[in-house]
Amino acid sequence: MHFAILQFPASNCDQDAVHAIRVLGHSAELVWHKDTSLGAAEAVIVPGGFSYGDYLRTGAIARFSPVMQAVRRFAAEGGLVLGICNGFQILCEAGLLPGALIRNRSLQFRCEHVHLKTATRDSPFTRRIPPDTLLRIPVAHGEGCYYADAPTLARLRAQDQILWQYCTADGVLEDYASPNGSVEGIAGICNERRNVAGLMPHPERACEPLVGSTDGRWILESMIP
Repeated sequence: MHFAILQFPASNCDQDAVHAIRVLGHSAELVWHKDTSLGAAEAVIVPGGFSYGDYLRTGAIARFSPVMQAVRRFAAEGGLVLGICNGFQILCEAGLLPGALIRNRSLQFRCEHVHLKTATRDSPFTRRIPPDTLLRIPVAHGEGCYYADAPTLARLRAQDQILWQYCTADGVLEDYASPNGSVEGIAGICNERRNVAGLMPHPERACEPLVGSTDGRWILESMIP
């Protein structure tokens, strides 16, 4: 399977994403923010980092990049799009996912491993995750607090769009388990069509034993038919 990995000025997880896909035995290429085509991509990853220096707010400028028009077309045609960290922020700013990412509750940058509970396996991003398996994956963000108003949250719950939630090492959904204060401990969601997803934790940084976890592979491998 061939992945397109977007690259914006100040992206810093694009090479990590390319490496992770190649570790899984698939191909990946970087697509520059000024490009207007995704080439032969069969899936797209919008990686983490600080696109455009996070000026204005995270993802606010990147949403206007020429490449995002190609991403919109790709998603509209049913293509799989995964936004990781800053990529999640960009997808929300671009209107491809509902809600917004705001400053962490602690007002501090958080860089640590967290535990995730998969809220549903009914998506192309979670389908290969074994039932009742907790994921241990790193986060690294200052604006990762997911927020949505009550009607949006109700729709997310009703349509089973919440994919991952922060939990304790025992799998309990406790507020203190969230590194950022996200509403309902939400770590990742998908759109109504279930082909666009975003999450704040970094699965591409958890694909080899050398880095302390291989749990991120479950997410990336779920995208592969």
